Amino acid sequence: MQAIRSRDTKPEQIVRRLVHATGLRYRVAARPLPSLRRTADLVFRPAKVAVFIDGCYWHGCPDHYVPPKTNSGYWSDKVARNVARDRDTDQQLAAAGWLVLRFWEHEPSAACADKITASVRARRERLRRN
Repeated sequence: MQAIRSRDTKPEQIVRRLVHATGLRYRVAARPLPSLRRTADLVFRPAKVAVFIDGCYWHGCPDHYVPPKTNSGYWSDKVARNVARDRDTDQQLAAAGWLVLRFWEHEPSAACADKITASVRARRERLRRN
């Protein structure tokens, strides 16, 4: 279990590199809300955009999640708690005015980066107009 990374995974690094190349700057593994003890993979504070790149196993991907064969009760419950926590995080951030973007690790990195860039720029433009 020590080898499982909570940040700086390969899919995160690729997406971060692509987003950075577009000129956007962000916080890595930061709390969007100081009162919320959960971190997003990328945080764009002024635009209020939080990005999560979820692992297929740990977050219960509908396409790739395979229930474990050993100690299945424990691990299946753990993944179910992770999914419930993800939904709770989404609700709390949305209630605070944040846009939450979630991607699976198997999604094409370029497509994720394009959606992140477009969303952040749209939110920034909306802020400038107001």
